[in-house]
Amino acid sequence: MDMLVTPEFWIGLMKIIWINIILSGDNAVVIALAARSLPPDQQRKAVLWGSGAAVVLRIILTVVAAQLLAMSYLQIVGGLLLLWIGVQLLSEEDSEEDGEVKHYGSLMAAVRTILIADLIMSLDNVIAVAAAAKGSMVLLILGLAISIPLVIFGSTLMIKLMERFPIIVTIGAGLIGWVGGEAIAGDNVLKDVVAANPWIHYAAAAAGAVFVVAVGKALQARASAKTA
Repeated sequence: MDMLVTPEFWIGLMKIIWINIILSGDNAVVIALAARSLPPDQQRKAVLWGSGAAVVLRIILTVVAAQLLAMSYLQIVGGLLLLWIGVQLLSEEDSEEDGEVKHYGSLMAAVRTILIADLIMSLDNVIAVAAAAKGSMVLLILGLAISIPLVIFGSTLMIKLMERFPIIVTIGAGLIGWVGGEAIAGDNVLKDVVAANPWIHYAAAAAGAVFVVAVGKALQARASAKTA
């Protein structure tokens, strides 16, 4: 317990909290996008369950993240999966037109989407958190636990903003595509190529964002045409 009163402990804790504030923005967007298709009374459950499970998942990932990131093709597969998730979230038709009843998604499907996306997006994030913890599991768990309300607040705020400003849904899906493109470019097998050509990293990220928005909007338009 003596370590709890040392300056190093509190400095490390503040680092972890700050890292999570910075890195949890995209996770909050994913949670909000997945939860927005649920009935209002289930949105809060999805945010709570998704955020809590995602943080627990990050703690587990911290133990194996370095090994996972060293595996070739893993981030390429993860990035492609993120692109698919972004397209699916954007293409979901949740509007009420001509008095039609709104079709809601399921709670478990939303939580599953949150966990899969967070698993992929957190691989590099947990490396930074683990470095700040410097081997202290107490510091790691405490810092991540404190980050739960930050993610919950961010997700809840994003849902409200998405309902009021639909353009944010498109921006959020584009962000998922951007992270997916970054994940692909950051794969171990492409490390030397990207190091020699840094522009590839940003080109891949931009291409991922454009792909998700373009394909998602096309699928959304086709779905709307079928119901017209």
